[in-house]
Amino acid sequence: MSTPTTHVVRPAGAGHETLYVLLLCLMILAVAGSVVAWRHESQEVSSVGSHQLDARRDLSASEQGIYADLRVTLDEIHLLRQEQQALPAPAALADEGFAPFAQDASSVSRGAHAWQLLDAKAYFGQSQTPTVAGSFLMRLTADGDAPDVWLNRGKALAVPSDLTDAALESAGWQQIVAQFDAGVTRQHRH
Repeated sequence: MSTPTTHVVRPAGAGHETLYVLLLCLMILAVAGSVVAWRHESQEVSSVGSHQLDARRDLSASEQGIYADLRVTLDEIHLLRQEQQALPAPAALADEGFAPFAQDASSVSRGAHAWQLLDAKAYFGQSQTPTVAGSFLMRLTADGDAPDVWLNRGKALAVPSDLTDAALESAGWQQIVAQFDAGVTRQHRH
């Protein structure tokens, strides 16, 4: 008969497998980090002048809503201007239901602006509650380009008589500028 032999079987250790998994993870992170660093694009931060406000960053929610309404209503104003050969009165725009000229719950909650036409070339909306939203001035050009929108958050505000940039700046008006960059549009083109 043969003598019994004893075989010692050691348990399989996970030490080597863990080391290989960790090395693979580090390699993946290194490759991903190098791809990100290689494809990095510097973002240009454009600043606005001291007499300007950024439509995204510097306006309250109510002011942003009024600014957006003015930009949307501008197309209708241009169409009515072509039909009538003159800018429509704010009352006519309100009768048609165009925001922000219409007096509805939204306009009341955004400052209850009283709109008037100045010199047949600008719309002036004086805020009844400047703490909610400031007063707006939208100058229109004859050629139909983008409007020039200004904001004044002053409480005792007079109707502007001189609509030049210098006069508006000296009276405390600030021009609203809309800047569209990759941070706003979420587009990434290569």
